[in-house]
Amino acid sequence: MNHIESVKKVIEIEKAGLEFALSNIDETFNEIVDAILKCKGRVVITGMGKSGLVGKKIAATMASTGTRSFFIHPGEAYHGDLGMISHQDVIIAISNSGETEEVIKLLSFFKENGNKTIAMTSKEESTLGKHADYFINIAIEKEACPLELAPTTSTTVTMALGDALAVALMKARDFKAESFARFHPGGSLGRKLLTRVKDVMRTESLPILSANDSFEDIISSISKGMLGLGVITDGGKIIGIITDGDLRRCLQANKEKALSMHAKDMATKNPMTISGEEKIIKAEELMNDKKISALLVAEKDQLIGILHLYDL
Repeated sequence: MNHIESVKKVIEIEKAGLEFALSNIDETFNEIVDAILKCKGRVVITGMGKSGLVGKKIAATMASTGTRSFFIHPGEAYHGDLGMISHQDVIIAISNSGETEEVIKLLSFFKENGNKTIAMTSKEESTLGKHADYFINIAIEKEACPLELAPTTSTTVTMALGDALAVALMKARDFKAESFARFHPGGSLGRKLLTRVKDVMRTESLPILSANDSFEDIISSISKGMLGLGVITDGGKIIGIITDGDLRRCLQANKEKALSMHAKDMATKNPMTISGEEKIIKAEELMNDKKISALLVAEKDQLIGILHLYDL
């Protein structure tokens, strides 16, 4: 059985749902962003069932992009977890129908507690819609579920609007990549944005050459170093670099003469270097831009290490 048409139909319906949501965005969104920016507390998100699962994702996205946020289950909230909510917090309550009992039961507390409330619902005239301070329209024309029962298009639209709100807040706060990395220190991006070259560069058994080293010495040093290069130094000062490519080009151009040449005769002078204090994301950008696989790490022209692309 071919399921491709069914899959395409679902995506088409959800795409139409997103387009419908886009057409419903109005000036209220600006007011909501401003209200959250002025908030001295956190953004607390609540919702039941699939709305709750989407709410958890929105809360996580906000928390990692500069807006302090957490999710609270409405059932648990009603049985003690309301103590987690400060009067300075802003509430985002998600309910497609706007009549979810567990969410509606919390509205009186939010009002008495002085919380501003944002309703994400498809019905502005619902109980939730009418009692909230702000309304985000998550209405759709059709669920992708053929039975019109399982939340599909509606959850996609809610997720997208939550992402849109998080991104709008990011831009308003001028949230930078470095800030994102602080909240993701265990991820590859966080590592690249926070780690310095000196923390990962190689400092032992470096392939160091002298200007008068023979062809045989060069081959031996580069092979032992296993970095595809050798560095010519004089008292620690970088004089030049010889790569595998330099050796091949020298052999092609000079044939028999190459075997009697010295390191200084085939070196690339003034090779590219990087400071040990630079972040490794800068080193990666440099290597990709120059199409090289290694960088010499130097301080005041003195070689202190070598950074290879494999180390990033």
